[in-house]
This record gives sequence, structure tokens and C-alpha cells, in this order.
Amino acid sequence: MDKQRDWKERQQEADGIIEGRNAVIEALRAGAPIDKVYIAKGETDSALGHIASKARAAGIAVVDCDRRKLDGMSVTHSHQGVIAVAAVREYASVEDILRAARDKGEAPLLVVCDELSDPHNLGAVIRTAYCAGAHGVVIPKRRSAGLTAVVAKTSAGAVSHLPVARVANLTACLKELKEQGVWVYGTAADARQTMYQADLRGPAAIVIGSEGEGMSRLVRETCDVLLSIPMKGELNSLNASASAAILLYEAVRQRLG
Repeated sequence: MDKQRDWKERQQEADGIIEGRNAVIEALRAGAPIDKVYIAKGETDSALGHIASKARAAGIAVVDCDRRKLDGMSVTHSHQGVIAVAAVREYASVEDILRAARDKGEAPLLVVCDELSDPHNLGAVIRTAYCAGAHGVVIPKRRSAGLTAVVAKTSAGAVSHLPVARVANLTACLKELKEQGVWVYGTAADARQTMYQADLRGPAAIVIGSEGEGMSRLVRETCDVLLSIPMKGELNSLNASASAAILLYEAVRQRLG
């Protein structure tokens, strides 16, 4: 039993789980990179309110969730209504990503993940983006996986090398990119134009929709061009990370040509 508890504690530490009010407060005070703070819904305790305020002031997403979810995340079974998930590194800014492209003398190539909630998918996208020579990945602050230990493991270390920016409003971010001359390409199964008809040699941001719903309406409407991936057979969609890989390497092919 002790061995099982020790293993669970080591796994908890490896996954970046911080449980309990004092532990979370100390992590916030120390300025530790934290991805999200989960607080039990309906709690009116002043200590939890202080944690939520401090987290929001630091730009950290605070999620009100059912206590059963906290119970499922908990290893110690004494989370006291709050669990924080540490980020494996600090987030970059979108400007950091554009600057990286300028420093290399290359047209910016970004991947924008619209509410990609599966950490394995996000990790795979980051790994592919890094290998394809993209300059960075952009994710929304809410309804998205973050830079957790699971994402880092799935990225095979790429998360340590590729800038990942997290923004409060994805639609506003895309509009700002467009103002800076970046073309925004969305992926959609019903798009009339295929990926092979697009010119991806210039400044480009490739938007990958969520696993179930695809791109949200506002994000879709903000895209300059919608692209489809040619499909054979009876299935009409690919895994999000597979779609990202196909689009990215079409951009690589064009840029090498």
C-alpha cells in the first residue's frame, strides 16, 4: 500500500499537480508558472476567494468546477477545494513568435489551436510544429489544454524549444495578426478550396479546430481563407494533430520549392 501511495505521489509531482490551499498560495507567491487553478464551484470560503483573486491578477485561468472533478484529480484526497496545475514553462507572447520569425529572416508560420482540449493532441501539434520549422503555437486561455506535464511529454521535448503563446481572446488575436500582414487559414471539411490550392509561402497562421466541434463560429468567420484536406472513404475528418501535420508540411513543401 505504501509503495502504491509513493508511486501516486511521484506521479502527482511529475504531472504538476499542486493540492491544498497553503500549497497553492505558496506557489502563487513564489511566482511559479501555473497553467490553471481549479476551485470547487459554489464555495464561499474567503481563502479560496483570495486564491482566485491572486491567480486572476497573475493572468492565470481560474476554473470553477464540480467537487467531483477535484476528487478525481486529487491524489492526497485533501485538496481543500482547490488544485493548481503547474505549467512546465512560461508562456510566450504572440509578438515573441513574430520576432522569432523576423530574427530568422523568414515569413512567420504559426499554428493556432482553437479550443484543443486533449493534451496529447496539443503536445503532438507542438512537436510537429517544431519539426516543421513553425515559429510558434497560439492557444486560448480557456477551454484549451495548457503547457502541462502531459503536453510536455507528448511533445517529446519540443515544448522547451518552441514558443507557445496563450491569449485571452483568440478572435482578437487573429485580427491583430491580420493587421500585421499574416494570412489566416482555417481548416474546414466543407471548404471549397483545398490545401493544395493555397499559397502558404507568405506569412501564415494555420488554425486547427477542436477535436469535436472544429473551429468556433467567430474564429471561422475571422479566417481569410478556409481550406479542406482531400479525403477518401467514408470518414470526413482527421485527428486534429494529423490535420496540423498535413497542413504544416504542405507549407514546408511550398517554402522549399
